[in-house]
Amino acid sequence: MTTAPLLTACKGSTLAAMPGLSEVEVQTFLDEPGHLLRLATVDAHGFPRVVPIWFIFEDDRIWFTPRLKSAWWQDLQHDRRVALTIDEDESPYRKVALRSEVTIEFEPGQDDEWRDLYRAIAKRYTADEFAQAYVNATIEEPRALLSVPCDVAGVTTWRMPVAGEDPAGVWADRYYHRKPDISEWVP
Repeated sequence: MTTAPLLTACKGSTLAAMPGLSEVEVQTFLDEPGHLLRLATVDAHGFPRVVPIWFIFEDDRIWFTPRLKSAWWQDLQHDRRVALTIDEDESPYRKVALRSEVTIEFEPGQDDEWRDLYRAIAKRYTADEFAQAYVNATIEEPRALLSVPCDVAGVTTWRMPVAGEDPAGVWADRYYHRKPDISEWVP
């Protein structure tokens, strides 16, 4: 698995004074099981839709799968532009955000050609035995295989400041009318 294009894209993409993720931290974060991808699409009437979904990061791409009848798959039929975030619920609240166009790698109904990747995605979120059962139980439901190429995506990263870093880095400088002195952060 190579990640150089994504990691190069992440360099320098964070906002001033806000801590970002290093190349190693981005790779580690995207490889950690359990993080959900929050995918934003636009429906046919121009309304945004955000759905939490499973994903896997391999070969400089983020891979994910809609079912044929999912609303967000229908959204992508008229507009392949997406935004997505992958984040966590606990400190240091790391996140990776991307904006790009989705690549349709396989249309629904071609599932047999990529089922091993689907199984690998399921194993990132469930025990191996359940992942296999899940794949078997839903094998008749056509899915598409989609990816976002991380080397061309608009990538940004962020995390909370840690010990020794300026706590005001929790926000980008542009959000402050007056940036608090470090002493103001101490209770």
